[in-house]
Amino acid sequence: MSGGAGLYGTEGILPARRTLRPQGKGPWQQLWETPTLLWEAPRLGLDTAQGLELLSLLGALLALGALLLPQLRHLLVYLLLWAAYLSACQVGQVFLYFQWDSLLLETGFLAVLVAPLWQPPHHKQPPQGGLAGALPHEALPFWLVRWLLFRLMFASGVVKLTSRCPAWWGLTALTYHYETQCLPTPAAWFAHHLPVWLHKLSVVATFLIEIAVPPLFFAPVRRLRLAAFYSQVLLQVLIIVTGNYNFFNLLTLVLTTALLDDQHLAARSGNSRRRKTPASRPKALLALLLELTVYGLLAYGTVHYFGLEVDWEHHTIRSRTTFTFHQFSQWLKTVTLPTMWLGGASLAWELLAALWRWTQVRGWLRKLWAAVQLSIFGSATVAMFLVSLVPYSYVEPSTHGRLWTEAHRLFGAVEHLQLASSYGLFRRMTGLGGRPEVVLEGSYDGHHWTEIDFMYKPGNVSWPPPVVAPHQPRLDWQMWFAALGPHTHSPWFTSLVLCLLQGKEPVIRLIQHDVARYPFHKQPPTYVRAQRYKYWFSQPGEQGQWWRRQWVEEFFPPVSLGDPTLDTLLRQFGFQDKSPPRARSSGNSLARALLWVRKQLSPLEAPTLLWGLILAVGAVRVVQALLGPRPSRSSPPPREEKHRPAPKKDPGAATEQAAPAPSNCNSSSQTTRRKK
Repeated sequence: MSGGAGLYGTEGILPARRTLRPQGKGPWQQLWETPTLLWEAPRLGLDTAQGLELLSLLGALLALGALLLPQLRHLLVYLLLWAAYLSACQVGQVFLYFQWDSLLLETGFLAVLVAPLWQPPHHKQPPQGGLAGALPHEALPFWLVRWLLFRLMFASGVVKLTSRCPAWWGLTALTYHYETQCLPTPAAWFAHHLPVWLHKLSVVATFLIEIAVPPLFFAPVRRLRLAAFYSQVLLQVLIIVTGNYNFFNLLTLVLTTALLDDQHLAARSGNSRRRKTPASRPKALLALLLELTVYGLLAYGTVHYFGLEVDWEHHTIRSRTTFTFHQFSQWLKTVTLPTMWLGGASLAWELLAALWRWTQVRGWLRKLWAAVQLSIFGSATVAMFLVSLVPYSYVEPSTHGRLWTEAHRLFGAVEHLQLASSYGLFRRMTGLGGRPEVVLEGSYDGHHWTEIDFMYKPGNVSWPPPVVAPHQPRLDWQMWFAALGPHTHSPWFTSLVLCLLQGKEPVIRLIQHDVARYPFHKQPPTYVRAQRYKYWFSQPGEQGQWWRRQWVEEFFPPVSLGDPTLDTLLRQFGFQDKSPPRARSSGNSLARALLWVRKQLSPLEAPTLLWGLILAVGAVRVVQALLGPRPSRSSPPPREEKHRPAPKKDPGAATEQAAPAPSNCNSSSQTTRRKK
C-alpha cells in the first residue's frame, strides 16, 4: 500500500486523481467509458488514491479467501476481483501498461466464466475432481484458457522474427538477454557466461516451443498435449530462474494446466488407469503413429530451418537461420488464418461434446437448467473467441484486414474492458552494445554529487541482482524503459525529480524502503540530475563485483526547485497545473482505518509480504490436506450393518432400498475386518 502512495497518492509521481475528472456526463455513461469502481470513492469520503488502497486491500483479502475456502470460489467473487483490477488499471497510467497486466485481466475474466455458479458440498462433489459430475457447459469456458495460452505463446514467438531484430535472426539474443533484461536474478549472471553455441541452441528451442508447439494444444492425442504442456512448463521455469518477471510466468504456468485432463490428474493423484481392451488397441496404435509423425516433423523442421550440425571436433552444435524474412512473412500469411480456423474447429468440437453431454442429463428440470446454462456460457464462449480474433490477427496485417467485419465491430464495442489483448513479449533485444541504465544523483552545493541507489535495479556494481518475483517494483521497471531513450519520452521522470527535490517520503520509499539508507533522508537535495551509463556483467574471476559500467552521457540536467528548466518541463508535461486535492474530513473512520493498515504494513518490504502470504497459504493448504478426507483408490467396503439380516419390510420399499452385491475385493476386505 505504501508503494501505491508513492506512485498514485497525492504526493506520488502520477497522482491518480488526475485521471478521474468528471466531464459532466451521466454516471452510467461515465462508468462505461472509464470502467472503474473508483468513481464511487468520494461517496465513501475518500480520494482516488485512498479508494485505490481500499480496493487493493479488499481484493487481496478476497483472493486469499478464495484460495483457502472453496465456498468463495464462485463466479461473483471472480467477477469482483476482475472488476477491482480493471478499476486499478484505469488509473494506473504508465505503471500499469504492461502486457502481463492485460494478461491478468483477460485471465481474470475467463475465471469468471470458468468458475461454478454453485459449489456443491464437499461430500457431494464428483470423485477425482473430474468432469464426470460436471455440467455440460463447464468445458467450454475452460477451452478459452487453452486458446488464450495459444495466442500468448504463438504471438510471442512470431513477433521476435517479424520485428527483424538482428539478435533474434542471428540466434544470438540470449547472449544479451540475461544481462540486459529489466531485473535479472543472480542465476542470470551464470547463464550469461554459458557457451555461445548453447545460447544459440537455446534460441532455437525457444522458437520451437513458442511457434511450432502451440498448435499441439489442440491435438486430438493426449500425449501430444502433455508433451506441449511440459515444454511450456520448462520454458517458464527457466525464465523464472533467470529473471524477475513478477507474476507473469506464474500466471502462464496456471494457463498451461488447460492442457491437462482428468486422466493425467488422476494418475498423478495415485488412481490406477483403466486397463486397455483389445478394441482400443488399433486406436492406440493410430495415436502412436500420429505422435511419431509429429515428433519426426518437428525434429526435421528444426534441423532443416535452423541448420543444426554437430561439430564433433569441438563438441558443440552449430546453428543458423536458413530462411529469409520474406519466406517467413509468406509462411505467416499462409498459416495465420488457418490457425483461426483450427481454433474455430476445436471450439465447434467442444460445443458438440457439450451438446452430447446435455443429452445425457436426466430429469426434465435438471435438463432445462443445464440447457439455460449451456446457452448462456456457450454464447459467451463463442463471443469471447470472436473478440479475441481481432488482437490475435495483429501478428499478420493482411489477415487483420481480411477478418470478419462483425468481429471487428464486436471487439470495438468491448475494447475498453480489456477482455482480449494482443501479446508479443521480447519483441526486440535491447542493449546490444551494453545495458543502458539511468543513475540519479543529488547534491547540496551543485559540485559534490551522491548517487541515489535503488533497491532492485542495477546501480552499485558490487550489489548482486535481487530476487523479487512475484513482486514487480513498478518504478524500477519504468527506469529501465526510460534509459532506452531521452527523458522527454518518459514524462513521469520529471515528476520523479520534482518529488525528490521536495523530499516526498512515499516516493523515497519506492527507491529505498528503509528511509535511513536513502542518502538524503535528513534533508532533501538542493540539486538533482541523472546520468546514463552502460552496464555489463562482470567477468568470472572479478572478485566483489557483479557489474562493470561506463559513463555515456548526461540523461537529465541538474535542476533545483524554481529552476526555469524544471518549470518548463513541468508545464510541458502538465504537472505544474495540478489541481489541489479536495479536502477530506479528517474524521472519516474509513480513511483512518486505511492509514492504520498502511502503517502496520509499511515496515515490510513488498517481496517479504508477498512471500509471507504465499507461505502462509501453502501451510494452511497442507494442513487442510492432512486433516481433510483422503480419497481411496478403490470404492470403500460396505458397512457391516448391510450384511446383517434386514427386518421384514414392505416388498415395495425393499425393492427401492436394494443395494448391489459387494465385489470380491470388498467381501475379502470385510472378512478381514471381522477377523480383526
